[in-house]
Amino acid sequence: MASADDPFHFKEFEEAGNLLEANRDATTISIEDDDVKPEKQKKAEGLIPGGGGGDDEDPLGYEDKSELLSGQKKSVPFWSFEYYQQFFDVETHHVKERIIGSMLPWPGKNFIQFYLRRNPDLYGPFWICTTLVFAVAISGNLSNVLVTFGHTNFKYSPEFRQVTIAATAIFSYAWLVPLALWGFLLWRSNKIMNLVSYSFMEILCVYGYSLSIWIPTVILWNFPFEWMRWSSIVVALCLSGSVLLRTFWPAVRDDHPKVIIAVMSAILVLNVLFAVGCKVYFFSKPQLQNNSTAATGMPKT
Repeated sequence: MASADDPFHFKEFEEAGNLLEANRDATTISIEDDDVKPEKQKKAEGLIPGGGGGDDEDPLGYEDKSELLSGQKKSVPFWSFEYYQQFFDVETHHVKERIIGSMLPWPGKNFIQFYLRRNPDLYGPFWICTTLVFAVAISGNLSNVLVTFGHTNFKYSPEFRQVTIAATAIFSYAWLVPLALWGFLLWRSNKIMNLVSYSFMEILCVYGYSLSIWIPTVILWNFPFEWMRWSSIVVALCLSGSVLLRTFWPAVRDDHPKVIIAVMSAILVLNVLFAVGCKVYFFSKPQLQNNSTAATGMPKT
């Protein structure tokens, strides 16, 4: 027990205790030191960096947080890498839904309004076109092998140039046709104010996803049956054509009837030419040489 002369015995606390016992209604004031305040409270009061008073040290972070909370994005020029980076930021389930929606069109569902929701992407169209390029090239070579299987006077040689030709044809259709259609619809929307307008990325996204039906169709062309090939072409044309027509119908329905017929016909004709052109060029039956030509190199007289 501490003695009365102990210098470490704080008598003032005893006196304060006696005063509190004498008057229990008295009000006490607590003085806290800044060093013992909780860390969260310091951040809230701006006493340490990282709290509310740290905005001056990180003004860029504050601006990014403000833009994120307000839902606004910085506008970047279209020739910059950041502009196209946003079109590859898409979830896997969104790509899956758009592929299924392009293969199985439902009545009354516009592809842009229902699936894109003003958020087009280039990830799906790019990989769909790339997959279709290799599917056409590989299936075209494989179909030649199956058709000529068992013929002794046919020597198979892989045609790697079909990859280049397929890539040129598919990417030209997936990019140039949307570009021409976007330019025409933009011109018409400037003349007629009540027309529905689509951006170039939305039209490009629609055409890219509409090619997904051709991947399983091309695989079916490996079977050497012409009736199966042409039947699959008709089915794929109906599915992809219905997606395109339903999508672009709101953009031209209030236009002149002649313009409506011209635009809808052009969409269908180009789709048919693309499908038939791939079938005829890559899956045509190879010509077989006769025995005399294969042996001597001279045609038989």
